[in-house]
Amino acid sequence: MASGELIVLFGPPAVGKMTVGRAVCEASDFRMFHNHHTIEPLHEVFGQQSPAFRTLNGEFRRRVIEEAAANDVRLVFTTVWNLAGERDADYFRELVAPYTDRGLPVRFVELYADLGTRLARNDGADRLAAKPSKRDLAASEAHVREQEVAFTMNTSPDISLPADRVLADFPHLRLDTTHLAPAEAAARILAM
Repeated sequence: MASGELIVLFGPPAVGKMTVGRAVCEASDFRMFHNHHTIEPLHEVFGQQSPAFRTLNGEFRRRVIEEAAANDVRLVFTTVWNLAGERDADYFRELVAPYTDRGLPVRFVELYADLGTRLARNDGADRLAAKPSKRDLAASEAHVREQEVAFTMNTSPDISLPADRVLADFPHLRLDTTHLAPAEAAARILAM
């Protein structure tokens, strides 16, 4: 019997995706695949704004998820998702397909916190240790602010988004991480 499972843990930069994902893994047999596992080596070689970075980043993530599904791995994948983007919605539906095609469960967990909270977390030691591209704090803070303006990274009951068509097909949990301890967030995720 297949035992793999995928949790897509998404939200804006510095909301706590990696920290909460690690807490899920510590409390279970899930394994972590955070977005910077592919970003860091590609950033070093190509820079994040290059077409090669975008192409390879998408391909590497897709392949890791395909292999995890094929090997019944229970995986937490963290990512930033532009919920207003049609192509982004299509990408995420395709990304989870290796799990759904095998009849394995997929859950989406959305983390949110206000911009001030996220900016305060941006220079956390654990974040900087795992994400070398964030160590230029001025550039990292500018990135958090730019993404806040450029993308829709959290759902809202007042706005219909392309991502809603994907999320409607899966269990979806929305957690405010402003005052929520990572272990408590993990417990809620594992209980869904």
